[in-house]
Amino acid sequence: MFTKLLIANRGAIACRILRTLRTLQVKGVAVYSEADAASLHIQQADEAFSLGVGAAAGTYLQVEKILAVAKQTGAQAIHPGYGFLSENAAFAEACEAAGIAFVGPTPEQLRVFGLKHTARALAKQHGVAMLEGTELLENLDAALVAGEHVGYPVMLKSTAGGGGIGMRVCRSAEELSEAFDAVKRLGQNNFSDSGVFIEKYIQRARHLEVQVFGDGQGEVIALGVRDCSVQRRNQKVLEETPATNLPTGMRCRHQAGQGGQLPQRRHRGICLRQRGKPVLFPRSKHPPAGGARRYRAGLGRRPGELDDSARRR
Repeated sequence: MFTKLLIANRGAIACRILRTLRTLQVKGVAVYSEADAASLHIQQADEAFSLGVGAAAGTYLQVEKILAVAKQTGAQAIHPGYGFLSENAAFAEACEAAGIAFVGPTPEQLRVFGLKHTARALAKQHGVAMLEGTELLENLDAALVAGEHVGYPVMLKSTAGGGGIGMRVCRSAEELSEAFDAVKRLGQNNFSDSGVFIEKYIQRARHLEVQVFGDGQGEVIALGVRDCSVQRRNQKVLEETPATNLPTGMRCRHQAGQGGQLPQRRHRGICLRQRGKPVLFPRSKHPPAGGARRYRAGLGRRPGELDDSARRR
């Protein structure tokens, strides 16, 4: 069990992780850029260290600075939150090389799934249905050819990172030309990766996700279907689970064991790897920060309609 963990993130993300650490009685170390010196997570952390002045590329994305703080404070693990370095395989490997546990997937998993274009390639290899799209685009001319082939409107996407950053809807070749360099810069500045590709844009759609959680020792459960359709600027504002009002036959029913019962919808612990060996946080009554959220306030339902969680009680 760890006694001290560094959070390589900021703001509400870091505050949520700190809340879980307090429950687990683990000390939390915060890092920050000088622009965030007054942030709440600085006040809530047991220790806080400045990463200097500058944008994310010179602070929250500086692996050497973050590892130096971790070593200085004696932090045994680093939690990247989401965004920033959370999907950076090189960072996960650097943590492992420094003898510090990375709270998250293995470097191999990050390499395959951390970049959208490689995840698409794997899905295509296994025959998974997906939107028409492209590989990485070398330049604007290649993007314009791809746009005509896929058909407008298209979504120009940064292959790295998340959080809605580096995504631009283009409804014409002119809009694609205007957005191309800007999206590449966003990817480079926020995730140190300027790779971009194109996908067909669906104008009216629901954003549904199935969250899968593994313990690092071969046990995996699905935590149900989340509706993430409420968004602003391609960033999720609210996530509701179980997703409501799905068409008949569409809801995923995940079997667990021979009894055929639905798996427990709670985390059994946070598992990660330290020097190749699984390390498991003990079970907590609170799910880890970044886990599935439940909203039962009736959002997204017709008046008087109960969601599935209410029916099970």
